[in-house]
Amino acid sequence: MPARHRNIVPGFPHLLHGGDWNPDQWLDRPEVIEQDHQLMSEAGVNALSVGIFAWAALEPEEGRYEFAWLDAILDRLAKDGRKAILATPSGSKPAWMSLKYPEVRRMHNGVREPHHTRHNHCYTAPVYRAKVAAINRALAERYARHPALGAWHLSNEYGGDCQCPLCWDAFRAWLQRRHGSLAELNRAWYTAFWGHTFSAWAEVNALDRTMHAMTLDWRRFVSDQTADFIRAEAAPLRRLTPQIPLTTNFMGTYPGLDYHRLAQELDFISWDAYPDWHPAGGDDLDTAAHTGFNHDLMRGCGGGKPWVLMESTPSSVNWKKLSRPKQPGMHRAASLQAVGHGSEGVLYFQWRKGRGCSEKFHGAVVDHDGRSDHRVFREVAALGATLGRLGAAVGAPVVAQAAVLYDWDVAWAIDEGQMQRNCDKDYIATAMDHHRPLWRRGIAVDVVSQRADLARYRLVVAPMALLLHPGVAERLESFVRAGGVLVATYLTGQVDHNDQCFLGGFPGPLRALFGVRAPEMDTPPDHVVQTLAPTAAGTALGLSGSYPTRHFDELLVAEDAEVLATYAHEWYAGTPAVTRRTVGAGEAWYIGARGDRRLADDVVGGIAARLGLERALDLPLPEGVAAQARGTGADRLVFVENFAGAPRTLALGPGWRDAESGAPLAELALARYDARVLARA
Repeated sequence: MPARHRNIVPGFPHLLHGGDWNPDQWLDRPEVIEQDHQLMSEAGVNALSVGIFAWAALEPEEGRYEFAWLDAILDRLAKDGRKAILATPSGSKPAWMSLKYPEVRRMHNGVREPHHTRHNHCYTAPVYRAKVAAINRALAERYARHPALGAWHLSNEYGGDCQCPLCWDAFRAWLQRRHGSLAELNRAWYTAFWGHTFSAWAEVNALDRTMHAMTLDWRRFVSDQTADFIRAEAAPLRRLTPQIPLTTNFMGTYPGLDYHRLAQELDFISWDAYPDWHPAGGDDLDTAAHTGFNHDLMRGCGGGKPWVLMESTPSSVNWKKLSRPKQPGMHRAASLQAVGHGSEGVLYFQWRKGRGCSEKFHGAVVDHDGRSDHRVFREVAALGATLGRLGAAVGAPVVAQAAVLYDWDVAWAIDEGQMQRNCDKDYIATAMDHHRPLWRRGIAVDVVSQRADLARYRLVVAPMALLLHPGVAERLESFVRAGGVLVATYLTGQVDHNDQCFLGGFPGPLRALFGVRAPEMDTPPDHVVQTLAPTAAGTALGLSGSYPTRHFDELLVAEDAEVLATYAHEWYAGTPAVTRRTVGAGEAWYIGARGDRRLADDVVGGIAARLGLERALDLPLPEGVAAQARGTGADRLVFVENFAGAPRTLALGPGWRDAESGAPLAELALARYDARVLARA
């Protein structure tokens, strides 16, 4: 069984609780900083992200560093037994740099951006890399042995691209390394289309979105160039503080960067979660399911290791069209959900609301009045006490027997592809819908890329795997032959890694594995009704009734597969829609249409039941209740949250206790937005 992981912060065996703190914004109000220290004790805070956008305060003039204020902050944190997740300030460069070195500012459409906002720096510019290396080296030299230093926080939410001459030079060099020759690039990009063949590398100097392989390579380049910048930024930190781990904060399914790629440069994953709790016209179960998917994706990026919820709001945000505060109890439920999915703590943006600019009304632990008798502060303090009692969760693994494949290359190919339907493609939503049947049953799921090692899993779901990387088809077949169950959907195996269509029929190199061919696809408008009807074989495997479809209906030819459902309407009525093929010791399922959630639930949930995949609780979960397990054997903890918006009760039976109080529990009564942690008695 998986062993307990090392502590995220070396020598600090506690779940982290705290958040982004910006004392550099309060240097003219020392009494506020002192009040913060007192309030942190009340809230059970033990970790603070410090210095994230503090470059102007650390280096107000080129080469002149001002560390005295940061010395005082870190000294006080150490005195109070707290850890600093110390940031490198590259996310927001000082104005003097933009003025003196204009090449550090990003360029688009031939125009340099002004000095404004944040994250507007060129990752390629040598002078910017040199300035980042210099201040990072100064920070590492000064604080390498400081007792408060717990981890490095690289920049903040990397994102965006630059199309300046330096970046185009770097892109062309990247292309030469990737493709080797101009002839190979022309072949890979299919430049004969519309006569776009390149005769010199210098001709590659503008993005052409009709050339899908070009835009796909550009997105890969941006990820690789960002990863290279991260590696350069981290170099002085790794050299001077090899014992201190490095992270940066991801943003879930953010489309701009391949987080599977960036994760290779980090010691642990962290991410910023801002779900839409209490949405208008929606329910919190949907939000909880989507959030669980993102948590599992972030854990999957880190190879299954624990991660950190680096940013969350204790109340509301201020940058959405509608930002509602969390209702009473939701903060605890959402936070414990994160810990149950593998987070080593709960951190916030932000600790204290600022006085001005764009985030002055963003939710925080401490409001503008600086008081601790608010509901939000009390809920944060209560959570801090809970986290302090859950030391058994620190380093505990999440053991997953199932995986959902989510790949940024696939997302980009679907986004750029001009196909029969160019609206409602919904790759992310489809991946989530096929993750949800496992999540709602309390079955742990890793969300991983096509390149991940699949040997540890018994069930793999590959939604809309339009693009297949080299070798993936062979690895999937080996997985199935060894006894695994693979579920794929419509739009599988249509293009290769250069976004060129496979010849010989879809699903391309997976055609023999699934035993089906998809020569046509219907994309009916929403008002056209199409349904699937199970065959006798499908009914025997748990399919029942009829299932409505929408958006995508592939017309399958079953070449060597068992037909489990067929279409009931239109001119292709009776055509196979869901199939299964036994291969070696395993099975390959193909779902040719976008059905409703019940279809995904019956297929994926039914397979999980037949395989006997381990559940957090071996009992049916009431609608709206989620459960996640961490740890193994006697150390196993089960995190249970009620997102139903109404009370729920679980009959646990004997052998359970409340992990916080130690009280025995045979029945678990959950109030609205209640959350509990269970352990074996």
